[in-house]
Amino acid sequence: MTGLPPLRKSAWPPPGWHDWLAIAERLDRRFDGHYAMAGFDYQQAVALQAAVPLRLRRPYEVPVACTDWGPRHGPLVICCGGVANTAMRFAFLAADLAREGFRVVCMDWLGRGRSGWLADHSEYTLASYVEQLRQLIGHLGGEPVALVGSSMGGSVAMALAAQAPQLVSRLVLNDVGPHIPRARRLRRAETLARHYVFRTPEELMRRAGAAQKHDGPVADDVRLFIAYHQTCWSPDNGGRVYRHDLRALLAYRDDAASSVDQWAEWSAIGAPVLVLHGEQSDALTAPTLERMRQSRPFALAHVPETGHTPVLADRNQTAFIGAWLRGAVGDAVECSLQHASPRHAWQSAEDVSFER
Repeated sequence: MTGLPPLRKSAWPPPGWHDWLAIAERLDRRFDGHYAMAGFDYQQAVALQAAVPLRLRRPYEVPVACTDWGPRHGPLVICCGGVANTAMRFAFLAADLAREGFRVVCMDWLGRGRSGWLADHSEYTLASYVEQLRQLIGHLGGEPVALVGSSMGGSVAMALAAQAPQLVSRLVLNDVGPHIPRARRLRRAETLARHYVFRTPEELMRRAGAAQKHDGPVADDVRLFIAYHQTCWSPDNGGRVYRHDLRALLAYRDDAASSVDQWAEWSAIGAPVLVLHGEQSDALTAPTLERMRQSRPFALAHVPETGHTPVLADRNQTAFIGAWLRGAVGDAVECSLQHASPRHAWQSAEDVSFER
């Protein structure tokens, strides 16, 4: 099995949490020294609490967690994940870009990962996420930055690029556009808006595999790494649970009652755009791409054997994004990104540094 530690195939995934965690921690050590944990205090304004009873509205702070990669004074790239992602999902992209001299900051959305939770479920809105991203850019100095947005992160990035063009220099949209069909959103929301308790590694990896089945050819060690960071142990439940506020996913389910419609914002974006398109995606469809082309030129990279969304762990994907961010790839190019050979296998406890 590609990239796995030396275990018999029949022993994968390991039957007990002790062995599963030992492997996960070994994989995690590959990134030791390549990033720092960072964050800032997000300010939730009263204006973003419109559905909260008037007597309960007040401004308050929420801690936001980030990972910070690469040289502090390198060109700044901010990565924003999907509705249930954590910042470490971008670890491979961030490490590769940091090698090229970029500073890469990956953020946990409010209610996800290690970031704090909002006071009321109604506050988990696109407007709150746009404000969170705006405040992060301000915290990092307020100069124009490149944004990489996957799924919901791309929707937030598009909104900010349209509303505050002075903050966005370049925009990478990972399998997301101005339209996402309602039916697709509802299917995803119905799956996400549940409280899952994983009592065995096999149960977690089966669920993770099902959730990632459209992510393309992804090595098992990468899947385990993502699952490790997306979950945490819950003593009260006797198993691992997703590292998020379930109310945020319930709010997403409510919002999924309608399609995403960001055509006005798409037309208002002035920054150069790169779109990565999973060729089997049901979120970024051919009609949407065609309509996007009618509004403005953009670079387009198709990812074969992949739906929604590419993990961005593949070396060809990370290299292409880096080249485009440097301006080495045309802003109106269209191409297909073939899959790279797997990264060096994470095979021993001594092998703890990240490698391509």
